[in-house]
Formats: sequence, C-alpha cells, structure tokens
Amino acid sequence: MNKDVSQSPERVVLMEQAECPLTEEKLITARRIAEHVLNQVKAQSISRMKAIWLEVTGCSGNIISFMDSDTPNLYEILTGIIDLRYSNILMGAEGEYAFERFLETLDTEFILLVDGAVSTNSNGMYNIIANYQGRRITAMEAVNMAGEKAKYIVSVGTCASYGGISAARPNPSGSLSVPDFLNRPVIRLPGCSSHPDWVLGTLAHLIGYGVPLLDEDSRPVLFYGSTVHDNCTRRGFFDNGIYARNFGEEGCMFEIGCRGPVTRADCPRRKWNGYVNWPVGDNSCCIGCTQRYFPDGMEPFVRY
Repeated sequence: MNKDVSQSPERVVLMEQAECPLTEEKLITARRIAEHVLNQVKAQSISRMKAIWLEVTGCSGNIISFMDSDTPNLYEILTGIIDLRYSNILMGAEGEYAFERFLETLDTEFILLVDGAVSTNSNGMYNIIANYQGRRITAMEAVNMAGEKAKYIVSVGTCASYGGISAARPNPSGSLSVPDFLNRPVIRLPGCSSHPDWVLGTLAHLIGYGVPLLDEDSRPVLFYGSTVHDNCTRRGFFDNGIYARNFGEEGCMFEIGCRGPVTRADCPRRKWNGYVNWPVGDNSCCIGCTQRYFPDGMEPFVRY
C-alpha cells in the first residue's frame, strides 16, 4: 500500500529527529505538508481531490475537531486542498438533493473519510443517514457503496478505526470498525476525537505524495510513531521514581491510571486547541483513546 518514501516528509522527520531530539515535529508534519500542497494547488501543478465525509455511528466529535483546524484553517482546507462533496454536517444541501451529491461523487476519484463505527445489526437500521426515493439509506449501505469505489479510505477517530465507544460492551447495534467492515485497506486515524492535524496531514499527504508511511496497524507513523509516555512532559518524574498519588500533585500519573506508556500518539508535542494544552498538561491522565481496546480495555480510567 505504501509508495517509495525515500524522499517523503516522514523520512525527513525521522532523520531530523535522529539528529536533534528537540525538533518541533508539529511544524514539520501536518502544517508543512499542508502548506506545500496548498502551494502546489495554487500553482496548478496538482488538483484538489474530491472527498466524502460520512458520519455514521458516533458523536460528531471528529468533525467538530476537524472544524477547529488552525494552520491552515477549515476554509483554506475546503478551498485549497479537498473538494468536500458530501458531509452530513458541513454541506448546505439537504434531503434527496444532498444524497444525490453523494451518488454523483461515487463515479469520480475521491477520498472517503468515515467518522464513527458501522452499525450492522437489524441490517443496519440502527443508523439511517438518508431517505432517498422512498427508501431508507443506512450508514452500513452508504459506507459499503462508497468504500467499494474510493481511491483512499480513512477511518477518522477511534470508533471508525477500532469500534471504540460505539462498539463497547454490550454493543447492541453490532457496530464494527471500518477496516473490519470493509474488505479494503483503510488508513486509521484513531483518537477520541482525532486531532485535526492528524486528519489534515493525512489528507494533504494523500493528495501531494500518496499514502504515508504506515505502522503495522495502518496508522501514519508521522502521528502515531511514538508513545505518549516517550515524550510526556512528566517523563522526568517517571525516570526519577516520583509519582503523583492524587490529581493535581506533581509527579508521573502512572500510579493513578495514566495509559501513556501503551498509547501511541504525539499529543505531548502537538497538544490541542491551537497547540495550547493536552490532558496530562491539565492534570488529567491519558486514557488511551487512540488504542485498539479503548474504552473497554482501558477501564477504569482512574485507579488508586
């Protein structure tokens, strides 16, 4: 699934990291790739790619996170990187006309982004995304239709990537992750929610360079190549055996439930909400939301 990555942005990042541990990776990955692709589109050396964003069994947290994109912002993304043809939330069209836009896009080259797990019980009737020509269109049917024809498929968030909260016990809707539902390669961008940079950087990479370097679980190495623990701002406390016993205390929070050592994501470097803060920086444990077994396998989130 991967192209030659000898000159790819990931290669550059990994080489720079090897030379300088203080590299500002967030400035070298999503932002730089996006800026390069924006410039290429403006120069007409490449074209925007059509995209479908399907919100299925989830909480809409990922599309809200994506709308908080900062550099570039949402407007620049939608006018300079992708041509978003269908989105349950962002498009202005409604009703049957909206679903016709979805159907028209299936006959073009496009990226499919799925936000949320796929409900399969009762033939998918737990999740209806459209009524078209007197027939209910389930999310299961829509994901299958688009998944068969998309050039690239991206599962945005942990529900889409692994089942997540939507598939948590007892899972009455029979929700499945997108990779488990579709018999096709899927790029996973787990997170509850997925950071806007992870989505933006992946989209820009697909358009400008092709498929990014992926790990064994089909996650971009750019964003999931190290654990939270590896770069945690409290790592020094851990190395010196200093542990917090309660929230708000100085020290590593491993003994009160932090899942940073087993969670792969660059949250400590990238941070959230305009690169301002992140859970551990706000005296909260990492709860392992980017991992395959979240939430069932990560509970209880706090333990003393």
